[in-house]
Amino acid sequence: MSSPLLEWFGRGGPGGAVPPGFGNPVPASWPDEGVAAHYGDPAREQRSLDTGAGFVDRSNRGVVTVTGPDRLSWLHSLTSQHLEKLQPGDSAQALILDPNGHVEHHLTLTDDGTTAWIHTEPGRAESLAAFLDSMRFMMRVEVADVTLDYAVISLRGPDRGDLAAGAEGIAVGVTTDRSSVLDLILPRERLAVTAEDLVRRGAAAAGIWAFEALRIAAHEPRLGVDTDQRTIPHEVGWIDTAVHLNKGCYRGQETVARVHNLGHPPRRLVFLNLDGSVDRLPGHGDPVELDGAVVGTTGSAARHYELGPIALALVKRTVPVDATVLAGGIAAAQEVIVRPDAGANVKVTLRKRTIV
Repeated sequence: MSSPLLEWFGRGGPGGAVPPGFGNPVPASWPDEGVAAHYGDPAREQRSLDTGAGFVDRSNRGVVTVTGPDRLSWLHSLTSQHLEKLQPGDSAQALILDPNGHVEHHLTLTDDGTTAWIHTEPGRAESLAAFLDSMRFMMRVEVADVTLDYAVISLRGPDRGDLAAGAEGIAVGVTTDRSSVLDLILPRERLAVTAEDLVRRGAAAAGIWAFEALRIAAHEPRLGVDTDQRTIPHEVGWIDTAVHLNKGCYRGQETVARVHNLGHPPRRLVFLNLDGSVDRLPGHGDPVELDGAVVGTTGSAARHYELGPIALALVKRTVPVDATVLAGGIAAAQEVIVRPDAGANVKVTLRKRTIV
């Protein structure tokens, strides 16, 4: 699905005048087909998102709604997050795990008092809605994939609140220790009008390259890019943002509890400062090597306007945190995101068969 904003900026907006500083939009490639990679100056676009206020077209994301009086208690029982007391206007991140605790879906959601609004990775709304629908049983809920009718625009930067105050749409705001993004879920037919209004009020339009570079710098993993089919929440730090450790049972909880209390995840997410003298970035899936042995896999990579080339990678837990590694053949220094000793709040000494 191609965003109308590609055409809107390409022809200079409804009035035919290209907003200052804009070039023609360059379409993004996997995993963000359908939206703009950038509008001519990715570094400037990053700076605007980081120091002022801007918006990013993320209309390629999937949107799912859940209605009905049982929606929050039902979602609470299916996901890793405590949702049954979510207040109207509050937002959260949540995971849906498989029976073995591997991450299947990462959700960003809010509730407006009558509807739970969820947005998720491109191409995943259909399977998410199908899973949710299969779990309804006798609960008073209705699930709908509304991706064709609704889209996501993300506001970022210190002044994002001022922009949001005058914008239409359902606001979904999730703040972490390192970043804050305010997403707007709005009718897809209103994308161009909303973008025009945001530009008129001083917002900078930024492509997905800028958004992704800031996401990587904030140590935020992305499902399907920085994860694989074996990923468990502890490995990528979602245990801190998308998992509630004191709630009732849900699918995959046994793995979460076992790792948290008794063990360590086999892999850990790391931030990589890449050698800036190399004129390329590692590709998604490129091996991470240490002393000639493959110890992990590269996920996201980008050029940050201040930090230079950066990346996220999943490596074996036992890789020394101060070791210089090669990501796709490029030298990289690690920065710890997930500690090697993550989990194991209760240490088991097998030799003595006692719990310390």
